[in-house]
Amino acid sequence: MENISPQSNDYLIGHDEALNMFLSAYKSGTMHNSWLISGPKGVGKATFAYKIARFLLASDINKKDEYNSINVSPNHQVFKLVASNSHPDLKVIERDFIETDKKKVIKAIKDGEPLDDEELKNLKKSAVIRIDEVRMINEFLSKKSFDGNWRVVIIDCADEMNTSSANALLKVLEEPPLKSMLLLISHNPNKLLATIKSRCAKINLMPLSTNEVSSLLRRYRPELSEAQIKELAKISLGSIGKAINYADSNGLEIYHTLESLFFAGKEFDVHKALELANMAAKDENIWNLCQELIETFVSDMFSGGEKIDTLSEAWDKIRNIFHQTISLNMDKRQAIINIVNTICKAL
Repeated sequence: MENISPQSNDYLIGHDEALNMFLSAYKSGTMHNSWLISGPKGVGKATFAYKIARFLLASDINKKDEYNSINVSPNHQVFKLVASNSHPDLKVIERDFIETDKKKVIKAIKDGEPLDDEELKNLKKSAVIRIDEVRMINEFLSKKSFDGNWRVVIIDCADEMNTSSANALLKVLEEPPLKSMLLLISHNPNKLLATIKSRCAKINLMPLSTNEVSSLLRRYRPELSEAQIKELAKISLGSIGKAINYADSNGLEIYHTLESLFFAGKEFDVHKALELANMAAKDENIWNLCQELIETFVSDMFSGGEKIDTLSEAWDKIRNIFHQTISLNMDKRQAIINIVNTICKAL
């Protein structure tokens, strides 16, 4: 199966206009030192940011007029260093592991048996990017570059900074060192301070087309049938990240279960609803899948133009249930049951 982690994946489709926009800025000689890369989750923002990082770390500013793309060959030393998270001039800021899990990572490294990607995926991270992580940016950028070229910082994602870390970042953005580049990834720029946004050049990546999502699924999940690809491309709403997650996590099966529950009418299957609710209560990924897929289902119903008023009222109730369940740590099992009942009544 092809590696699709952003630091080692250079394949990006659907965003040629944005890539050309950045290249034009680079070749102009007056490129901004900070870029805000926004767009829905899973459309390729991190892959886009790493493409920029590799290009800057591998390029020669004295030959800027010769570049026709920002692609860097996978055989290039810069590509290999970035893929292995070991390039000295690239710093990635993201949420750190919670203290107990961080100790597991450190112990595994000391024992000479570092955790693999699957093991790391099962560890818990803190809820926010803390100020300590952001303060490392100043220290990193104050040092001379390894080869006299750029120093690049990727923040993935900037939405997860708390107030203290956001204010610390603002100080860096106000006076960025020469030949430094900050790439801020954001799923929801409305969560960012206005002063941070005003100091960044902006690139907004749009959702992919269903054809583009289908093409990527054929590449990354070749075992899927064409029928599965078609349906995944439809329900993922232009996000290849979501489509892959659905493919790997029985997303289609969950969607079909939800669909059958919503349209069951008098033949509503209580046992099926309870089974799904129990799964969502026990598994965070299934809970998130249910939330996304319910959102997709309601969006599809809205686009169909039927029962707009009742669906709109139902959607307000559903969003409130999701919000209260997380913020007040309420019973997820009961939340799913309540949401299914709310949609059934609206239909």
